[in-house]
Amino acid sequence: MKSIFFIISITIVMFSCKNEPKQPEEKTEIKKTKVLPKLEPNRYNVAFLIMDGTYNTELTAPFDIFQHTIFREGIKAMNVFTVANTDEAITTFEGMRILPDFNYLIDELPLIDILVVPSAENHLGKDLEDQAMINFVKQVDKEAKFITSHCDGAFVLAKAGLLNNKVSTTFPSDIDKMRDMFPNLDIRKEVLFVHDGKYITSAGGAKSFEAALYLCEFLYGKKVAQQLAGGLVIDWNVDNVPHLVIDQP
Repeated sequence: MKSIFFIISITIVMFSCKNEPKQPEEKTEIKKTKVLPKLEPNRYNVAFLIMDGTYNTELTAPFDIFQHTIFREGIKAMNVFTVANTDEAITTFEGMRILPDFNYLIDELPLIDILVVPSAENHLGKDLEDQAMINFVKQVDKEAKFITSHCDGAFVLAKAGLLNNKVSTTFPSDIDKMRDMFPNLDIRKEVLFVHDGKYITSAGGAKSFEAALYLCEFLYGKKVAQQLAGGLVIDWNVDNVPHLVIDQP
C-alpha cells in the first residue's frame, strides 16, 4: 500500500513540474553609447577618410607619422582620427576591420585642419558616385589648411573639383586613367608627390611615408621630420625623393 501511495505521489509531482507555466524571459536592452575620441586642444585635427576597400598602407603610413608628433616637444602636434559614412566597422582591402571615430553623415565633427584621403579599391569607380562623400570633401576643403591624398585618393580630390588649376599626381599606373577621366587637369609622372597650394598628392604605397614626412618638415622643420622618421626607422632626406613643389600656402 505504501508503495502504491509513493508511486502516485511521484506521478503527481512529475505532472505538476511538466505543466507548471513558464515565466516569460525578461529581455535586457543594451544601449550602445558612442565614445568619441578625445581631441587635445591646440593641436592640428587630422581626419583620415576611410571606407570599405581602403588600402592599409595609404592609411597607416601617414597615420603613423602624424600620430608620432605627440612625442615631439615644442611643436603643435596632431590629433589623428578616422571619419566614414557609417558607425559600423569598415573592412580594408586587405581585410582589416576598423571602427570609425566619426560618422560624417550624422556626427558633429570638429574643425578639420588636415584631411587625408587614402586610396580605396573603388576610387576609380562607384566611390566617385557617392555624392555625400564628395560633398563632405568639398565642405572640409572650405576651412582645411591642407588636403592630402595617397595613390588613387587623388581621384576623389579631382572629382570634388579641388585639383582644378593645380598640379597633382597619383599611383603611377593610374596616371593615364586619371588623365582620361579628368582631361583638364595637370597630372605629373616621375614624381612621388606634388605640393601645390594646400594640396599634397602622392603616388601612394610605401611612398605615403615620404609625403607625410614632407608635410611634417614643412610644418615643423627638418629636425623634427628626421626625428619622426628615425622613430619609424626611415632614412629621411627630402632631397633624395623625386617631388615637385609648385606653390606653398
